Amino acid sequence: MQIQKTAEPAGYGQFAPTGLMRGLIACTRGCDASWAGKRMAFLLRGLAVRLLAGKPVDIESIGARMRLSPYNNVCEKRILFTPQYFDPIERALLQSRITPDFVFLDIGANIGGYSLFVAAHAGPGARIVSIEPQPEIFERLVYNIGLNDFCAVKALNCAVADLNGEITLFVAAGNKGETSMRIVNADSAGEQISVPSKTLLSIVNEEQFERIDAVKLDVEGAEDLILEPFFREAPAHLRPKLVLMEFSHDRWAADLGHILAECGYREVMRTRTNVAYELN
Repeated sequence: MQIQKTAEPAGYGQFAPTGLMRGLIACTRGCDASWAGKRMAFLLRGLAVRLLAGKPVDIESIGARMRLSPYNNVCEKRILFTPQYFDPIERALLQSRITPDFVFLDIGANIGGYSLFVAAHAGPGARIVSIEPQPEIFERLVYNIGLNDFCAVKALNCAVADLNGEITLFVAAGNKGETSMRIVNADSAGEQISVPSKTLLSIVNEEQFERIDAVKLDVEGAEDLILEPFFREAPAHLRPKLVLMEFSHDRWAADLGHILAECGYREVMRTRTNVAYELN
């Protein structure tokens, strides 16, 4: 299923924060990166989530307008209350590589944090494909894309895997962002959904990309299932200039670091959770 960015959906602003909630959000966003700053931000964030009582929030964050539901999705909670802690090093690296005709693939896009951040900085000449397999999260992604008018952002409702067809996803009830093709914790072992799947090379060919400037993967340990067949089968000119992904080497069946090195990549960034490789 493919959905292009549409006109702004009606109703945005209905859940704009006011009064105490607006103040709490301002306070959490104003906290610094020190231990004490983060403790204060997380304390106030927990209070704000309880006060929201299940309602979403319409707000600007990381350069884009979004509707965020900070309850069963850690990504939305971070982007709403503490965007300063939302992968700042990774986003700075991406921003430094953006060009006016930037081509970006966001695999495991969630509600669009990375996609909309890139779109806000790239301009109208960029092409962004935002891929999210979970139907509920995909609806939120499409809504958020529709709130902004940056560039051509396409949303795909499928999993990226090592085969074309259908696969089972394991869903973490407490954090929808931990959904994976592999069981990653006990919380996700009990809930399963079947979704359509495509290989990365199939998607790239369908989109008729002649190059890829950057790809970001947030797929909870299934990075090797996506990248190993791609680098084995794709022509060299389709190798992304930048690969940004979770560092989940303990879950990988293939040595992605070795594969990337053989294809001409070097590691240019590593944080507590993510790693980036750039094509020499």
